[in-house]
Amino acid sequence: MLPLLILLLKGGGMNNIIKNEKVSKNMEKVKNKFMVFSGKGGVGKTTVSVNLSYSLKQKGYTVGLLDIDIHGPNVIKMLGLESKKITGQGDRINPIEVEEGFKVMSTASILENKDTPVIWRGPLKMKLIQQFLSDVNWGELDFLIVDAPPGTGDEPLSIGQLLQDLTGGIVVTTPQQVAIMDARKSIQFARQLKIPYIGVIENMSGFLCPHCGKEIDLFKTGGGVKVAESLGVDFLGIIPFDIKVMEASDNGIIFLNDVKDDSKVKKAYESITEKIIKVSNV
Repeated sequence: MLPLLILLLKGGGMNNIIKNEKVSKNMEKVKNKFMVFSGKGGVGKTTVSVNLSYSLKQKGYTVGLLDIDIHGPNVIKMLGLESKKITGQGDRINPIEVEEGFKVMSTASILENKDTPVIWRGPLKMKLIQQFLSDVNWGELDFLIVDAPPGTGDEPLSIGQLLQDLTGGIVVTTPQQVAIMDARKSIQFARQLKIPYIGVIENMSGFLCPHCGKEIDLFKTGGGVKVAESLGVDFLGIIPFDIKVMEASDNGIIFLNDVKDDSKVKKAYESITEKIIKVSNV
């Protein structure tokens, strides 16, 4: 992976530090920037990021999706873009265009093959994230959705420091107590970074039986609402667990592009999207 990445770095070396001013300049045409993150893994954060981005695209907005999960990038897999690689000209990088008005950037598009691990410490990850923000031809966007890895470490911290004008942070959790405990930490993390808007999504809340359609509280329900209320942040909505979402992701199909209008999951995303639009500059 390193030789491919070095070709895209200005001057061809890893010692170049991209200044924050360059990030600000490149992000000027992006109206709204939201970071989607979680306190722990396994809550469906990337699935939410992908479908939320597409839901905004379906409403007519131009959207960029930036995957900063450097060690475990899954956005490209879920979008069915594993065969596509990024291109560059000079010190500029072209994101992959999913379709008109929907662009994506991920470490997975740089790797020589899908089994290649990224064995990096913090400083290198910081530089790569800087490059994703400063050198990628995002163009004019209504929304940039940043999919961050779990926890409150290097990657989400880098976004919080580099994007001083973040519109908001979206914390994804599941209803279980262990997930809620970590979601509380994520909310406090966003507050310490002075992110102006914080919303909570409760994912996988209620299992939709594929046979009878009945909803079963497989992982409990209501934990996201409680944590949002107790910490005084917005609750964006509940997304039920539907096995069709998992199947779509595994097959590289965008769920919202391949589902009937009466889907409870689709209705949940539509409601969440409308709430996000209301707090945005569009």
